[in-house]
Amino acid sequence: MGHSHSHNHSHSHGHHHSSNNKQALKWSFMLIAVYMVVEVVAGILTNSLALLSDAGHMLSDAAALGLSYLALKFGEKGASLSKTFGYKRFEILAAFINGLTLLVISIYILWEAYKRMLAPPEVMSVGMLIVSIIGLFVNIAAAYILMKGDKDENLNVRSAFLHVLGDLLGSVGAIAAALMIMFFGWNMADPIASAIVAILIIISGIRVTKDSIHILMEGVPGHINVVEVRESLLNLPGVNDIHDLHVWAITSDFPALSCHIVIDPGVDGQSVLREAQEKLHDQFHIEHTTIQIDLSDHSCNGDHCN
Repeated sequence: MGHSHSHNHSHSHGHHHSSNNKQALKWSFMLIAVYMVVEVVAGILTNSLALLSDAGHMLSDAAALGLSYLALKFGEKGASLSKTFGYKRFEILAAFINGLTLLVISIYILWEAYKRMLAPPEVMSVGMLIVSIIGLFVNIAAAYILMKGDKDENLNVRSAFLHVLGDLLGSVGAIAAALMIMFFGWNMADPIASAIVAILIIISGIRVTKDSIHILMEGVPGHINVVEVRESLLNLPGVNDIHDLHVWAITSDFPALSCHIVIDPGVDGQSVLREAQEKLHDQFHIEHTTIQIDLSDHSCNGDHCN
């Protein structure tokens, strides 16, 4: 009966991604935070809900980006006796909070839009148009900065990117509404644009919240098929059974696996262990593995082993 723990992450690669992500979050936070103040003032002066809702979303963006940046910094803290995986999962908590924030803000925008649809107010379309166009370019710049980060692999960065993307759509909606008011005098365009953007933000918020809950609930990463993992390990020479198999993610880019591999008497357990680790690494890109080798005549029985 044997036990092995393999953790072969490339630390230089990880630090490179972390550094890129931190820089992307820091610069996009500064851009968004500064222009958010401009939009609040402009929204009040022009009486535009589209601008104010965009400013409100920018406020959540600034908070989300700041929180994401702190999460990455906090996640770099080493493991301790009380936090044996360190603080990496703080990134997922940040993504979860960001997702909930998106949902709350979008619901508030929908409510405000509904009230304005009942009584469309006068809006200063020229000022609204100018501020919206500048806001569009600010959001494009922030989105471009975040795209340089590891948004496809890191849920925390992706949630921040979706915040900015929703804000970019808000600027597009505000521009369209300003043009409709300017050329056709249609003040209803302002709350309608806000409502459309709010619905798009809800979709993003649901996606981020769902993904973060999946990780917090120790769900299997989307790119890994547990049945295929089990079959692959069962096909190793000398392997009799696989039980107590668990696949989860510490963070969005840190999958982990633990299992018991039952071998026949006389089979070299260390050889099976090396082959299993290589297969999990090469075929499924799982580097963090904890594998216990059991002999078939002393293997685990019961529901907790399934």
